Amino acid sequence: MTHFNEMFESDQVRSPYAGLQAWMNGMPAALRVQKQAEAEALFRRIGITFAVYGEGGDPDRLIPFDMFPRVFTHSEWGKLERGIKQRAKALNAFLTDVYGRGEIIRAGRIPANLVYQNEAYERAVAGFVPPKGVYSHIVGIDIVRTGPTDFFVLEDNCRTPSGVSYMLESREMMMRMFPDLFRENRIAPVDGYHEALRRTLMSVAPQKCQGDPTVVILTPGHFNSAYYEHSFLADLMGVELVEGADLFVDGEYVYMRTTEGPKRVDVIYRRIDDAFLDPLCFRPDSMLGVPGLMDVYRSGGVSICSAPGAGVADDKAVYTYVPEMIRFYLGEEPILQNVPTWKCAGTDDLKYVLENLPELVVKEVHGSGGYGMLVGPKSTKDEIETFRHKILKDPSNYIAQPTLSLSTTPTFVEEGVAPRHVDLRPYCLVGERIELVPGGLTRVALREGSLVVNSSQGGGVKDTWVLAE
Repeated sequence: MTHFNEMFESDQVRSPYAGLQAWMNGMPAALRVQKQAEAEALFRRIGITFAVYGEGGDPDRLIPFDMFPRVFTHSEWGKLERGIKQRAKALNAFLTDVYGRGEIIRAGRIPANLVYQNEAYERAVAGFVPPKGVYSHIVGIDIVRTGPTDFFVLEDNCRTPSGVSYMLESREMMMRMFPDLFRENRIAPVDGYHEALRRTLMSVAPQKCQGDPTVVILTPGHFNSAYYEHSFLADLMGVELVEGADLFVDGEYVYMRTTEGPKRVDVIYRRIDDAFLDPLCFRPDSMLGVPGLMDVYRSGGVSICSAPGAGVADDKAVYTYVPEMIRFYLGEEPILQNVPTWKCAGTDDLKYVLENLPELVVKEVHGSGGYGMLVGPKSTKDEIETFRHKILKDPSNYIAQPTLSLSTTPTFVEEGVAPRHVDLRPYCLVGERIELVPGGLTRVALREGSLVVNSSQGGGVKDTWVLAE
């Protein structure tokens, strides 16, 4: 299978990377090793670590950072930006609809059971419209590239997409280590992200908010794998980082305990799952949430971002209907295509998947982070047979996709520079308006030939450049 190399086209350097060739060729191995060690030391010092669930060893290991940036032209980014905004708008329209009248279901465009019997569908918010009609305020859309103009959406993350701290820190790291590169290349900045996020959160303040809204970030605590990111964003935005025990409900409002007494909270950017938000509404054993929070939310006393129930839009079986949502709600054709997907819940699709397992990628409908999946071409016969039994046991829990020929970008490896597969997660902010910074998180599969870029599966990160006009 041939892979599109984003830097070289039949030995010619593609224009976006022209400014990097001399830099790449002029960097001796010793300097490269020194710079890589410098980056690692900086990451360690500022505490960018990454905990991996269910794995032994160092829970605070470093996420590998690759110094070779990934580059998009202004026009390539323009297409991506339009497609991402279109998708974020349609996903929010879908959420508003399925918690309201359910027009798309009545029109027969999406099966009712896929939505209403979905474990991510929260009956507790049916009939409630959040402020400005926004359910998913931070949409992380995972995109892969297979050719010069071919981009595909791999999945949508509408709940609490993580990784934006790596996008910001990778840029900071590159500017610190290679200031000349930034003087020689006109690169669009990403450092406005925290201001845009703050603006987005403040723009969806609840009905009962008086004056400037008080925003907080709600974290499950320092044992969470993304805790570094929670505290990093709170610092950048100048807002409080709180745990469930720091908040309480009194009457119609939520308050934060402070040294100067209770302070009212208007907007909660939550980084905990729906199930743990309010023990009186969801899981009664949750120690992470705030008792009574959902009553305040439904009565317009506080905004929760992203809204409880938003997860039904990023289910991998619902994903297959996003192009239909774009047509239904926006009356437009999708700018970015989905990856062709077989739903194992359907008899014909199931037959095809079982017959072609060695060629396909199979994923759990609710899975995330590269867990619970089969990469057919990279699996042994035994692994394929084990997975076959899992699918047969519960077909509706799986979808399958072709093994895409992911693009590669040059990456620093021990032997020098080599192509490695990448994906991209831009972060789209949805409030009163929809905006995204020019760039995103590029994840790179550091193992040769590997297509799995998740940090939990040994992937790394690199800076993503969008060239200014």
